[in-house]
Amino acid sequence: MGDLILYKHVIVKTPGKSYVNGLTTSDLGTPNYEKVLQQHASYVEALKKCGVSVTHLPASEEFPDSTFVEDTAVLTQEFAVITNPGDVSRNSEIKEIESVLKGFYANFHYINAPGTLDGGDVLQVDDQFFIGISNRTNEEGARQLKEVLKSEGYKGTIVPLKEFFHLKTGIAYLGNDLIVAAGEFLDHPNFAQYKKITVSAEDEYSANCILVNDYVIIPKGYEETTRRLNEVGFKTIELDMSEFQKQDGGLSCLSLRF
Repeated sequence: MGDLILYKHVIVKTPGKSYVNGLTTSDLGTPNYEKVLQQHASYVEALKKCGVSVTHLPASEEFPDSTFVEDTAVLTQEFAVITNPGDVSRNSEIKEIESVLKGFYANFHYINAPGTLDGGDVLQVDDQFFIGISNRTNEEGARQLKEVLKSEGYKGTIVPLKEFFHLKTGIAYLGNDLIVAAGEFLDHPNFAQYKKITVSAEDEYSANCILVNDYVIIPKGYEETTRRLNEVGFKTIELDMSEFQKQDGGLSCLSLRF
């Protein structure tokens, strides 16, 4: 499917019991912790099926949202950017992630206050990064990341969000100039040059899918999106994500892939 990055490593983190009291804007109810653990275990098994080595971190009860490790770093093949998450309750999550990443990277950059940045607002499309301005990522954080990317030979484009919680809530990149897009990204000028798998408003949650080597992992229950992915040649793995959706979480949020 084009010149794709092959992932070798993935970092995940077990949700703690405190997860059920974490941050959310949804009205889908309180997560069932037993189901949370079951769904997370299935997620880890799916990643292993994709051929990656999984670093599995233990739960941290003091950080209810810390299973969403994607927000703590932006990773390329050459360097790591440690973010500054936009909610103050999550700021200290970066300490553990930085420590773990030092086993894989020598080249680090940092987002510094007053800049804030959640990794869920950053989408890599080949040598281009799209950086969303959201309730969690501010203009200063986006500007800092754009400067880091420029210094490393990458391009950055800042995209103010109108609807979505995070940029990657509504868009995914599948290589070969193909994106999955929903909502405000369907006709967005920044993404006009890409081929699109369009996602309806009813199936919007399925736009947060992830390509991991030979598979696209997608939320279970979105037959139309899955069918369209299969039609263009992707093998898919469907996972029940109900307990993570309740906390504004999606498939990409639960791992750092590199």
